[in-house]
Amino acid sequence: MNTKLSTFKALFLLIISFTLILVGVLYLGAPSTIVLISTGTVVIALAVIWGIKWQKIEEDLIDNLKTMFKPILILLAVGMLIGSWMLSGTIPLIVYYGLLSINPIYFLFITAIICSLMSIMAGTSWGTIGTVGVALIGVSVGFGIPVYYTAGAIVVGAIFGDKLSPLSDTTVMSSAMANVELVDHIKHLLWTTIPGYIISLVLYLVLGFQFGGNTGNSGDVELILSTLKENFNLNPILIIPPIIVLVLIYFKKPTLPVFAIGILSGCLLAIFFQGKDILEVANVLNSGFQDTTSVPLVDEMLQRGGLSSMLDTVALLIGAAIFGSPLQTAGVIKTMLDKFIRLSKSAKTMMASSLTLHALFFTITGSYYVTYAVLGPAITPLYSKYGLHNKNWSRTMEDTGTALAPIIPWGVTGAFIADTLQVSTGEYILYAPMTYLGMIFALIYIFSGFGIAKTQTDSLHNVDVRKSV
Repeated sequence: MNTKLSTFKALFLLIISFTLILVGVLYLGAPSTIVLISTGTVVIALAVIWGIKWQKIEEDLIDNLKTMFKPILILLAVGMLIGSWMLSGTIPLIVYYGLLSINPIYFLFITAIICSLMSIMAGTSWGTIGTVGVALIGVSVGFGIPVYYTAGAIVVGAIFGDKLSPLSDTTVMSSAMANVELVDHIKHLLWTTIPGYIISLVLYLVLGFQFGGNTGNSGDVELILSTLKENFNLNPILIIPPIIVLVLIYFKKPTLPVFAIGILSGCLLAIFFQGKDILEVANVLNSGFQDTTSVPLVDEMLQRGGLSSMLDTVALLIGAAIFGSPLQTAGVIKTMLDKFIRLSKSAKTMMASSLTLHALFFTITGSYYVTYAVLGPAITPLYSKYGLHNKNWSRTMEDTGTALAPIIPWGVTGAFIADTLQVSTGEYILYAPMTYLGMIFALIYIFSGFGIAKTQTDSLHNVDVRKSV
């Protein structure tokens, strides 16, 4: 039996995979999960026909699913967190005071800053988007600011923090796969992250000026404020759950236990301040907040959360594993990597090719858990070969993985954002420029030599001297 496919067969599998995904998602508009599973099934069938052992495919599939178990738990926790904070009145309270205190002109700018700080402290873009992000979407509805503007600002802030937080799993994973010290990796990320972030903030200030001279639709704002006040006991104590979560995150406590405490505190507040019973709390944790205020605008803001709201994204994670595992087992990625190595004749072409290769595979799989683990260790030795510091490669992985993730519709992060904020990827992509500007600045640095860290060996002292040029 074969252990890997020929170059022709590997290339064929790659082309057929990419074609099936594009046709299924973009042309037919089929659900991303079904497209990924169907494409994975086709790849598995062809791989087995061509001699790859099913047992090996199954082993790789199980290994990939193991790496996704923690993200799945986080997803489910976020769903319950949103539901409990809706029922307790915590998110309605944030929306209420947000409408009273924030100037619409600066709302998008402030949104990006708030999400940046939250994500840096939490180390998770998903947690930021699912908590603060949901509340800020509600505020934007009240101001009459298009939700896709706000979604873009939320995404930029969340991804900015996710890339630069030492608590982020993607930051830790990319640095580990490239054998780079975490602090060195984060510092080097600033070269490609800060320019796109500043451009995004300027965009939000420019967009915000069109809302100057008013407070959005004042009639809608008054209606939202009065409806929230009528349907919730908006006691300031309801702000305690986010404060607890932020404090625990600041002290670097693990994400899942912190979210569990946030959920529990939300449930207790729902019982004591909103008069809910245990059955109502349990139903919200499962199905999300479903109560109606008889005001459609407010219901649109509040009816979110619950375990069930995250099941589609969990299924997408599983679909990504089913799709990506046979490509890995059949040696498709390794075959393309071997070709890439042979074609890389200089440091510049090698860096540009590695950026393109990782972006391509990430676009196809939509999962950095797959691409970081497979391409990370494989490409790392090439950087040393050309006298380049490995942190150039760890930065590239994040620029073409973590940052790119929100704008891949069939990817796990893109689907999570669309489901949680109820805004399609195509609507907010233009208003989240940092997500793709990182790659552009990375290419500029590659071909200019600016911001590229090199490694030189000092033969007199036999030590490594590293510098950025």
